[in-house]
Amino acid sequence: MKQKLHAKAAQIAQSPATKKALIALKPEKSVWGFLGIVLFLMVPEIIAFIWGAEITAYAKEALLHAGGVEKYYFDFLVMMFEEGGSWVNLAIATALLVWFFF
Repeated sequence: MKQKLHAKAAQIAQSPATKKALIALKPEKSVWGFLGIVLFLMVPEIIAFIWGAEITAYAKEALLHAGGVEKYYFDFLVMMFEEGGSWVNLAIATALLVWFFF
């Protein structure tokens, strides 16, 4: 069974359709592609590593006085930065950035 799975995985990896799909998924080599990876994937994680605790403390304090739409904003800040940065997300962003250049 294990050999069947390995053979099937190798067959899928060598398939022209798989290679075509990977090429289609690759971000376009442009300034916007680079900035998209950096700004939307890497920068939030770096901010979470550096200032995550301070942002969370600020948002929790502001939640006590917030109402309406502001409450949702501060809840979002707490959700985003409460755990700090994620090494997994940062590794994925780095892998995408390397893939972007090759």
